[in-house]
Amino acid sequence: MIKLELLFRGSLNLVFVFVFVLSIIIIPAKCQDVEVMNILKSVINSPITLEWTDPDVCKWRRIQCDSRKRVTAIQLGSQNLQGFLPQELVKLTNLQRFECQSNALTGSFPYLSKTLQRLVIHDNKFSFIPGDLFTGMSNLQEVRMDDNPFSPWWIPNSLRDCVSLQTFSAQSAGIVGTIPNFFGRDGPFPGLVFLALSNNFLEGVLPASLSGSSIETLLVNGQNSNNKLNGTLAVIQNMASLKQIWANGNSFTGPIPDLSRLDQLSDINLRDNQLTGVVPPSLMNLPRLQVVNLTNNYLQGSPPMFRDGVGVDNNMDGGRNQFCTNILGQPCSSLVNVLLSVIEPLGYPLKFAESWQGNDPCANKWLGIVCSNGNISIINFQSMGITGTISPTFATLSSLTKLLLANNTLIGTIPKQLTTMPLLQELDVSNNHLYGRVPSFRNGVVLKFGGNPDIGKDKPSTYSSYGLEESGSKINVVGVTIIILVGLVILLGVVALLTIKFWKRPRDNSSKSTSHHDAIMVDHKYQLDENVVHVSVVAGGEGGGALSPTGNMVISIQVLRQVTHNFREENIIGKGGFGTVYKGELHDGTQIAVKRMQSGITDTDEKGPNEFTSEIAVLTKVRHKHLVALLGYCLDGSERLLVYEYMPQGALSKHLFNWKEEGMKPLEWKTRLSIALDVARGVEYLHGLTQQIFIHRDLKPSNILLGDDLRAKVSDFGLVRLAPEGKASFQTRLAGTFGYMAPEYAATGRLTTKADVYSFGVILMELVTGRKALDESQPEENIHLVTWFRRMLLNKDSFRTIIDRTIEVDEETYESINTVAELAGHCSAREPYQRPDMSHAVNVLSSLVEVWKPIEQDVDDVYGINFDMTLPEALQRWQAFEGKSTMNLTLSPSSLNTSRDNTHSRTSPNVSSSHS
Repeated sequence: MIKLELLFRGSLNLVFVFVFVLSIIIIPAKCQDVEVMNILKSVINSPITLEWTDPDVCKWRRIQCDSRKRVTAIQLGSQNLQGFLPQELVKLTNLQRFECQSNALTGSFPYLSKTLQRLVIHDNKFSFIPGDLFTGMSNLQEVRMDDNPFSPWWIPNSLRDCVSLQTFSAQSAGIVGTIPNFFGRDGPFPGLVFLALSNNFLEGVLPASLSGSSIETLLVNGQNSNNKLNGTLAVIQNMASLKQIWANGNSFTGPIPDLSRLDQLSDINLRDNQLTGVVPPSLMNLPRLQVVNLTNNYLQGSPPMFRDGVGVDNNMDGGRNQFCTNILGQPCSSLVNVLLSVIEPLGYPLKFAESWQGNDPCANKWLGIVCSNGNISIINFQSMGITGTISPTFATLSSLTKLLLANNTLIGTIPKQLTTMPLLQELDVSNNHLYGRVPSFRNGVVLKFGGNPDIGKDKPSTYSSYGLEESGSKINVVGVTIIILVGLVILLGVVALLTIKFWKRPRDNSSKSTSHHDAIMVDHKYQLDENVVHVSVVAGGEGGGALSPTGNMVISIQVLRQVTHNFREENIIGKGGFGTVYKGELHDGTQIAVKRMQSGITDTDEKGPNEFTSEIAVLTKVRHKHLVALLGYCLDGSERLLVYEYMPQGALSKHLFNWKEEGMKPLEWKTRLSIALDVARGVEYLHGLTQQIFIHRDLKPSNILLGDDLRAKVSDFGLVRLAPEGKASFQTRLAGTFGYMAPEYAATGRLTTKADVYSFGVILMELVTGRKALDESQPEENIHLVTWFRRMLLNKDSFRTIIDRTIEVDEETYESINTVAELAGHCSAREPYQRPDMSHAVNVLSSLVEVWKPIEQDVDDVYGINFDMTLPEALQRWQAFEGKSTMNLTLSPSSLNTSRDNTHSRTSPNVSSSHS
């Protein structure tokens, strides 16, 4: 009895100590919130209607608290409040929502807690906002601060910390400067869908990084700066998620781009700009278009006719637009159409749009056009500052006697079609930047082409000298500086690296004939992120300037065009955010998968080249039977292509979620188990069985590909990061897919191998349930698979109900599913230290499938592959190891050499850019 009493007293003492410690932590925090709320009450002259009289602030109207009496929400919209907000608000360390819209609050806006999720302060009289207000706010999802007279401020770089951001609205908010490029697809906001910056003082162009972004609403209209937003609208043609865009009231120039990819667009307002050219048919054919406004531009050609039901601005044919007729849909005369075709490759210069009126160029005295007897006899575009290329359409003007294009910045070659013009007497293209041979004109034609340094040469060396781009319409002055700097860096790199390679190169006394790949290579280090994967860039070797740590994996663009039937649409087998995957077939029937970088992504974009070079860097360093094999790649001009082994059964996601639509059978449990083990083996290899640690960062069913035997391989290595030597965790830019992203990584950007373990846990949950990681069709509390799965796993009675109904469950299967479910919960634990390593997952799963031990010998030795082999030799050895006799790649050496010879003379392009 005495022992029991002592034990009881000891327990009471422990409880007392525990309660005491909690009181030290919680009670002062609670009191602090009460103190802050009373300060807020005093400075905003809270009206009686708020009923802020109870000593318990959690009972105040429009205030919400958590179970510990900590303030989590302040919602004071439209309460006729005056005064200012106190700086003490930052002490509300659990605050998640702050709303004070539509009041008359003044002064500086204060700092708030890093826990904030929603900030709504529009329609007040705040005069200042701190530049570092958003620092550390990784949970912030919505910002609405429109209609405040803030003193001029730039969109701060600290906004990058808000990795959960979905809505950013700051209209009429005093913003100056340019639109930052971090709002785009490669920025920190993968979930950003609403961006509103109207009626500020922004200047400059729409950043190229917006291409491929997830933004659905883009409002940038009505800038009040002197220069306003300008440049072209070309970037929006690749914003496929757009539903609404208002860019009216700015200084945008050039044509409306092809909008055929914007099949969700319903509302477009481009009025009051300086747009030129014809209205593209792709705009008129958009399936969801409801409202369009093009008034007061300099648009040309036939006035567009939209389908019934589309709200068109009543004065669209008025203002400055120069349509050839007032009748909707009526075509222009043939002469007008020819002249518009002629200036299309010149970017539809504004000076022509201002002058070219009506439907008869001869009757209305169009700029640069001289007529005789109703026919065009002379075109004089001399010294007009035009850029672009010479259109072969000039040749259709059979009455033309003189074509004068001197003293501009035209690029490209002289079209051969011009030699067919029957009455041509003089062609003057002097003092431009043309190259190539001058075509043979008939006797008597006066040709003037002096002042073009590259006339007669096969390649345009002047592009690099003048910073020009053949496909562009402007002189890139900045490009000159960049090219000079890059040249200096490369020159220094050559000297340093040749010295290093000379001393590091093993002495080989055996005589070898010089191969195509013994050409000097510049080891240019291409930084992918805070952590660097090094990739060599061929500067002077074969292959048209392809990226290559070894020359043996370079495949020419000609070969890839041939095997994919010139990238025919019927050959498409998948699409990702930055590439389209085509099925290719070689002459012997061998099938390959060719991933082609999305067109329109330029060398100035970062994510494309990062993913392109990362995949090459990773897949040339790692070899494993459960990682999709990279067979080769091509970098040719703007083309970036990766060639993989073909996986005929496609992505796991199709078999899990879309099997009915795809006409497939649902996966049996034993197959799912085998797939899970294959993935675990591949990821385990990345994490620890190589000489370096690689972290995938984007594990999900769409990046797991299946062969005919339904064995799985991990693919898409564009986001892989190499862990710094000796570091268990490191900081990196946020990337990946919501629903599979580990919480600590999403919140802080700190990355470890445990982030992949978390993603793998989510995949296991999907294999068990047949449900997606995020399912918007579910009730709010069940949308997130991980949260729902954990809850159901705790209740053994309800667990059977969450198993995918297509799985036939007997007693043995149920035990296996239960084991995998527990492993899934373990892998997706909230804290990274609570998650196992991938080797543990392999051990658990292999015990359910078969006994398996990782191969410890060198992987290249296992597969019998070395980088001195040609690509066909390496592939044949790879496939022989895996027993795939049907996958023989027989690209003949002669075809590869021919292709290399065809690309050898090209200028080496700059690096730019998922088998998705």
